[in-house]
Amino acid sequence: MDITSAILIVLGLALFESITSIDNAIINAEVLQGMQPWARRWFLTWGILIAVFVVRGALPWLIVWVMTPGLGPWDAFTASLTGDPVALKAIEDSSPVLLMGGGVFFVFLFCHWIFLEPKKYGLPVERIFARQGAWFYAVVSIALTAIVWFALDDSPMLAFGAVVGSSAFFITHGFKRYAEEQEARLLSGEGHMSDIGKILYLEVIDLTFSIDGVVGAFAFTLAVPLILLGNGIGAIVVRQLTVYGVDRIKKYVFLKNGAMYSVFVLGCVMLVHGFGYHVPEWLTPLATFFIVGYFFLKSRWLAKKSRT
Repeated sequence: MDITSAILIVLGLALFESITSIDNAIINAEVLQGMQPWARRWFLTWGILIAVFVVRGALPWLIVWVMTPGLGPWDAFTASLTGDPVALKAIEDSSPVLLMGGGVFFVFLFCHWIFLEPKKYGLPVERIFARQGAWFYAVVSIALTAIVWFALDDSPMLAFGAVVGSSAFFITHGFKRYAEEQEARLLSGEGHMSDIGKILYLEVIDLTFSIDGVVGAFAFTLAVPLILLGNGIGAIVVRQLTVYGVDRIKKYVFLKNGAMYSVFVLGCVMLVHGFGYHVPEWLTPLATFFIVGYFFLKSRWLAKKSRT
């Protein structure tokens, strides 16, 4: 991999992590407002280290280890960082299962957003899908059935990866729903939680939201050092948004749309990769830049229009 491709991948990863974590930044900012200064300082300093090195550092290694049966935990760790050819070959051979699971996860995530979640409509088609929300479960069930059917022609493990991706979506979605309910209780004053409890709550929320970015990173590259660097930069950006820019970010109402269309493209890329078809490495970051850039400019135009 040349240096230009590596830089493009890192920038794409940082942008994707930042955009998909906007909701996380908003939750952080709203909960931090009700915390004492010492607790806010602790979360915004040590919390960054936990988010970058523990969460975004451990998750890629854990995924590589779980999805590569031929490697032990230490072999997966050293292969991820040192580039041992034998271990990297084992990771590459098992990558279709990982990519299949990630692809299903992201396609489901996009479908849930476009069918069921409240949103600011950025494209006319979004309003049409929102009116058919009851079809979400039917669509994802049929999609999973079709993906598993074709995956079985290749390998039972490939089909298993698709089922794991489906399970991962519903598990993380459940945690996110619970987090939203807890946030509403805290902000309304109904629920009481100590500052230490709020710090732990925010760390768990950060872990839940980071799964999207870590899973999506494998659509950009299988090189874990690049994933660590790109996602780490994105995590730091999210913390800065928490402190300085949440109110400004909220003005860009279509950024979530850009994030979700990027998620859909990444999901499709991962599925195509999983089925053994080659997709150029530069395509994923460029698609992310183009989609997010379009909805950023659309949001900016709307913000300027509302001020006039």
